[in-house]
Amino acid sequence: MRDKTRGASLPLGRALLWIAVALGAAVMLFPFLWTVITSITPQGNLSGGPSLFVKDPTLSAYAELFESIPVGRIVANSLAIAVASTLLQLVTGSMAAYAFSRLAFKGKQFVFGCYLATLMIPLQVLVAPLFMMLTRMHLNDTYFALLAPNIASAFGIFLLKQAVDGVPKELDEAARLDGAGHLRIFGRVVVPLVKPAMAALTVFAFMESWNSFLWPLVVIRSPELMTLPLGLSYLQGQFTTDWNIVMAGSVVSILPIVVVYLFAQKHIIAGMAHTGLK
Repeated sequence: MRDKTRGASLPLGRALLWIAVALGAAVMLFPFLWTVITSITPQGNLSGGPSLFVKDPTLSAYAELFESIPVGRIVANSLAIAVASTLLQLVTGSMAAYAFSRLAFKGKQFVFGCYLATLMIPLQVLVAPLFMMLTRMHLNDTYFALLAPNIASAFGIFLLKQAVDGVPKELDEAARLDGAGHLRIFGRVVVPLVKPAMAALTVFAFMESWNSFLWPLVVIRSPELMTLPLGLSYLQGQFTTDWNIVMAGSVVSILPIVVVYLFAQKHIIAGMAHTGLK
């Protein structure tokens, strides 16, 4: 009798779980849906509050967006910086992760602990010293200045080290018997086995660089070097703001992140499971 009751309760519990997940997804998706709806609302009329229905939808806000700021150049800047910083973090993070996981050197745990400690330091604290250092090197208002804070990532090193630790060392020993050195073991054995974690880091690094606002605001002065978050900030007027244009710019900024996530979704889940992170 108990087994029948338990078997009947399982579908009910699963249905409640699905309902809870669906409600949570709806709550999370509503801001993005409202952004799209506002971008096609004539003159960004928000007097009635959020609404899922638009009377006479129009794409004029997107046309005005491309006329107000050089969207093509700004998107190209953001894309170039995001791709470059992501590739740099993958290279530096994977090599550092291999060193911390496989190489034996004095003070390894202390150095790795120092890397992890930097995760507790917010960027706002580092803005002033980084700005002064780049000013003395005459590198402000350059593409390199935008890349400087994202050349290496302590989180990326930690994430990839967890993945490298999961690779059996017996594979290293077998490759070493065949005459392989550290560089060959790293490229032929370790990297192919930690691709899920590297895919997860790719998404995180790309999102961080794409959405970065404070650091470009500090180091960039030339309009031709502006990134997308900076360009969107110029759309906000001093007294009034055309919210439909601002939301149109937000939609343009969200689309690349959505595309990257959709292509790497499976790898993100596998990477998180492979590294043991929740």
